[in-house]
Amino acid sequence: MGRSLKLYVLLAATLSSFLTPFMGSSINVALPVIGREFQIDAILQTWIPTAYLLAAAMFSVPFGRLSEIKGMKRIFIYGNAIFFISSLLSALAPNAIFLIIFRLLQGIGSAMMFVTGLAILTRVYPPMERGKVIGINTAAVYVGLSLGPVLGGALTHYIGWRSIFLVTVPITLLVIFIMSRVREEWADAKGEKFDLGGSISYSTFLFLLICGFSLLPDTKASILLIGSIITASIFLWIELNNSSPVFNLRLFKNFTFTFSSLAALINYSATFGVSLLLSYYLQYIKGLTPNIAGLILVTQPVLMALVAPVAGRASDKFNPQKLAGLGMAIISVALFSLTFINPRTPLSMIFASLAVLGIGFGLFSSPNTNAIMSSVEKKYFGIASATVSTMRLIGQSFSIGIVTLILALILGRVKIAPSNFNLLLQSTHISFSVFAILCFIGIFAAMARRKESD
Repeated sequence: MGRSLKLYVLLAATLSSFLTPFMGSSINVALPVIGREFQIDAILQTWIPTAYLLAAAMFSVPFGRLSEIKGMKRIFIYGNAIFFISSLLSALAPNAIFLIIFRLLQGIGSAMMFVTGLAILTRVYPPMERGKVIGINTAAVYVGLSLGPVLGGALTHYIGWRSIFLVTVPITLLVIFIMSRVREEWADAKGEKFDLGGSISYSTFLFLLICGFSLLPDTKASILLIGSIITASIFLWIELNNSSPVFNLRLFKNFTFTFSSLAALINYSATFGVSLLLSYYLQYIKGLTPNIAGLILVTQPVLMALVAPVAGRASDKFNPQKLAGLGMAIISVALFSLTFINPRTPLSMIFASLAVLGIGFGLFSSPNTNAIMSSVEKKYFGIASATVSTMRLIGQSFSIGIVTLILALILGRVKIAPSNFNLLLQSTHISFSVFAILCFIGIFAAMARRKESD
């Protein structure tokens, strides 16, 4: 591959990998302000990030497969265009319902961008350079997470939360321009039939699962969860009897692929809700402004961004499963420390916990992604990339769902006010306890992959 092609692809994929987490982390900081403007309760507030994650999770696998048939570059460019349009619409949203709808559209664009960006990178760079570029790409994710709280908090405080969406517009236009200069196209499954039935059943299964989980303990949740089990069964039947499935389930016969994917799911389920919980804690209980809260929250992703490239390069030389397992163990310690926060907790303790969390996440993510992508044949890079994205997005959705469930059980559907700050803090303690237990279990999933011999 030509050097210019590699650089174009790396730049475009890195910029798009920055955008998707930036939107997630920046909006979390703005949620209290959005809640006050639209006069909505804490439960509806959580649907603003959940809608984005839900749509991205639903469409990652279908677009991962479609990109293999129609072309990765094409889907990547279309995804950026959808992201561009939905960002403008979100900035103009007149109420919370419209904002949630536009966030769903933005999630679809995000899915198209993320699954193809990583797949193209893996396609262009040879195995001996793969860990390095995945580390750079992962660092871009963490830079997005880093700048999200800082820029999101500053923009919300000084200009307004709508400006968060507007700053992404020029970046998407730049990505589209860069990729339009790339002549190559990648479609390893060109001519194969697209599995529409499998795609619909897969997306429906995830929609019912995540919506049902987020609505617990409401009685509607049980109906949705039963529906998700039925559609999951239909999906499995379709995929196992399809010569050109949207998701090749036989990939899960690969020990490394299976346990790396499971570890990623557990990791994101245990960590994504941290910024939301601490945003509430810092702004409601500590009384800090969005920009100050953002500056504190930046500690975690900054350390991630510093550690991820180093861990990525290390995973080319050392066992990536061991590195990922070590990262998961460090994260567990950080999450456990956050179960003790109270109104008098010094900010230095929050900084320290977030720093440890960032180091652990940086050690985990790049080696884990390298393990997944290196465990499959080249023709499966698209679906493997989609799996990485899907595990991340489902995990993030579950993480917000756990927070939503605990808030519903402890706080209820009420606006957050000083009279119920004690219940908000109690919800925070329970959430961090659940996250710490999840991550502890994840250590065993990560370390189990060391038994892989092929």
